[in-house]
Amino acid sequence: MDPMRKDHILSAQYFIYFGVMGVFLPYFNLYCYHLGFSGTQIGSLSAVRSLVMIVLPMVWAALADRYSIRRAIFIACSFLSAAAWSLFLVFRAYRPMLLVTVVYSVFYAPLIAFLEAFAMEVLGGRKKQYGRMRAWGSVAFITVVLVLGRVLEGRSLGLVVWLILAGSVIQALVACALPPMASRPRGDFRRAARLLLSSRVIVFLICGFLMLVSHGAYYAFFSIHLAALGFGKSFIGLCWAVASTAEIWAMFNSGRIFRRFSLRKVLAFSFAVAALRWAGLMWARSFWFLLALQVLHAFTYGTFHMASILYMDRLAPPAAKTLGQAVNNAMTYGCGLMAGFFASGFLYERFGAGTMFAFSVGAALAGGLLFSLFLLGAREKKSA
Repeated sequence: MDPMRKDHILSAQYFIYFGVMGVFLPYFNLYCYHLGFSGTQIGSLSAVRSLVMIVLPMVWAALADRYSIRRAIFIACSFLSAAAWSLFLVFRAYRPMLLVTVVYSVFYAPLIAFLEAFAMEVLGGRKKQYGRMRAWGSVAFITVVLVLGRVLEGRSLGLVVWLILAGSVIQALVACALPPMASRPRGDFRRAARLLLSSRVIVFLICGFLMLVSHGAYYAFFSIHLAALGFGKSFIGLCWAVASTAEIWAMFNSGRIFRRFSLRKVLAFSFAVAALRWAGLMWARSFWFLLALQVLHAFTYGTFHMASILYMDRLAPPAAKTLGQAVNNAMTYGCGLMAGFFASGFLYERFGAGTMFAFSVGAALAGGLLFSLFLLGAREKKSA
């Protein structure tokens, strides 16, 4: 298959995947609220989904690498997750929806980790261009978030379920066009999986965990913090838009960034900028200062995400590439973000925003220090 066509297929996958996320994240819990669910019930739906999303990707990834069936599992899970989601059109009571959430999450869970592994394989020697492919997901997310609010104005929130189903079906159909794996991975899977328990991988995962812990306050309470400072919804939306634009800029310029700087230097810099950004949020009160801090999202998320995907691909042995991405995703966006949410919620309620963001500074500094001490100057078979 023509390399450009492969790139376009994967770019389309990212676009659809994160476009659907742009519908789900802002509006599905709101849909549940309008069905009459309590806060505890809505929280339990999210918690169950998060738990499955942490554990199941590693199981699917292990099967994919062990039997070289990544593409088959990805396509099957795409169709089965779409089928499971369609049950939300039938059930509107809490208990059936809780069961549907579990079934849906089982099949939806591995998609993003598998997609990252596909991207690494397809790009091959062009991996430093990964950001340009992944950026289409960010473009889709911000576009959907900005447009969907107006689309839903005056309409039933039940439309959200239909839109997610439509996006899921399209994503599954596009998945059928994914290229097959070039060849069976070399090496024994069990031995390769054990290599993911090396000290270097474990330290890197802990660092990534701490980085996402530091983001918990931002993702959960940034909008609330701005509102408490007296800013309106328009400014809050502008702040999120600036952050997303900065992230997209970083991703489209990934080739230039990684040609000039090593992966490890980019990661170390991202930790430092994160600590600076959260420290700024402890004190920022002015319109322009808050907007300037949002520009740093290009590094705290954009460059960090790209470099971490590429670095894990470098650390993972050939026979466990999918498992490596699944473990990385589970430790960071799964466990790390969940821990960050819980910690920031406790600190915000008990001590206020200043202490909450101070904790974020500490988490980012701890991750950066650990990374700098154990990985930044470490020797590798291939220079990072």
